[in-house]
Amino acid sequence: MSWQEKLRLTLLLSLPAMLSQISSVAMQIIDASMLGHLGTKESATVGLVSTTIWLFGGLCSAFAAGFSVQVAHHVGADDLKGARNVIRQAISSGLIFSSLLAVIGVVIAPYLPHWLGAEEDICRGATEYFIIVALALPVLELNNLAAGSLRCSGNIKTPSMLNAMMCMLDVILNYIFIFVLDMGTNGAALGTFFAYIITMACMMYTLSARDSRLRFSLDRKEDGQSAISRYIPRKEILLRAFKIGSPISLERGVMCGAQIAITRIIAPLGSVAIAANTFGINIESLCYMPGYGISEAATTLVGQSLGARRKDLMRSFAWISMGLGMGIMAFMGLIMAVFAPEMMNVVTNDANVIKLGTEVLRIEAWAEPMFAASIVAYGVFVGSGKTLVPSIMNLASIWIVRLSLALLLAPSMGLHGVWIAMCIELCWRGAAFLFKLSRRGWSNISTNDVVDSPARGE
Repeated sequence: MSWQEKLRLTLLLSLPAMLSQISSVAMQIIDASMLGHLGTKESATVGLVSTTIWLFGGLCSAFAAGFSVQVAHHVGADDLKGARNVIRQAISSGLIFSSLLAVIGVVIAPYLPHWLGAEEDICRGATEYFIIVALALPVLELNNLAAGSLRCSGNIKTPSMLNAMMCMLDVILNYIFIFVLDMGTNGAALGTFFAYIITMACMMYTLSARDSRLRFSLDRKEDGQSAISRYIPRKEILLRAFKIGSPISLERGVMCGAQIAITRIIAPLGSVAIAANTFGINIESLCYMPGYGISEAATTLVGQSLGARRKDLMRSFAWISMGLGMGIMAFMGLIMAVFAPEMMNVVTNDANVIKLGTEVLRIEAWAEPMFAASIVAYGVFVGSGKTLVPSIMNLASIWIVRLSLALLLAPSMGLHGVWIAMCIELCWRGAAFLFKLSRRGWSNISTNDVVDSPARGE
């Protein structure tokens, strides 16, 4: 492939993924905007538990990655039957894992707001909101597994379109639950819950019954396996999923733990700081979600190149994705810096929250290019199946650099200090990932990195 063909392929895979990621963020901003216009208290109620929600959602996403990356490797090796076997076992394993997380979430919900140091008047609402979100985790996990499998097989368009549909459903259902039925913060959680259910059903149907390469009907009964036995996890697939997914799970769990610790630092600053921090993170997501879209494309391209045993393609797609991600996020950071007041005004009418949110967003805009470097490089390493060292790099960066700086700066600078710490840490992390990517060891292919016995010509 020529350089232009590789760039075109990367763009074709990245654009739908970016649309999907931006749609997801738009959904969060719409939720925040609807609640923000109810009042600062409602915004703080959701913002308080948002980092814990990211923790649970990140664990579900990491679990799905352990299987979807295997799908990419099987597709790259032209072993479509093996890919379908991985998907079936991912479904059964994912339901068990996410159900356990849901139970844990419901159990800790009454205590969580108090652990985070919240004011008493928002604790009850935060507890009820978190319980609804926890019960939605099995639905979220199935959606992650289906979307990840489709993307890693090269079909990025369908999950992107369905996630855009989910955004529109979320707007409609949230309006009904929040304003028509007057359910407040619980209405926001229920609207999102039902939007997830509808989207998950469409995603699973597309994967299992409609996709030309992955639909389950392609596996005939003559192979001697019963329908139920196909869903029983096999040791080798679980071990490979554990190898890929456990560092990601640990990394996301501990990173979200750091975010929760930072929330604990922010909580005593009051409802205005909590709301400004929550809205600022939601708006900043518009800048970095394109990076995550490109990261998903990089995971697919690098994973399939590994399955085909092409080190040259792995490295080429990695650097093309990196340049694309850094360029787009640098531009998005500029847009955020210029239009920060207008963006904040969309989600809240509280003048104090708008002022504080604008100031911290303009601090963060400087970090966007290097944040892109860390996001895209991590997607490359996930596609190559080498996730342990990059996960440790993320953990060390956020716990040692960000958290220590936030503790140092917050007492004297308030929320500004927390966001200055975030900006410095993201620049440091991006530089570390660029250095790691420049070393060629990540693209070495061993026998443990590729799938066994590909079924050619299926």
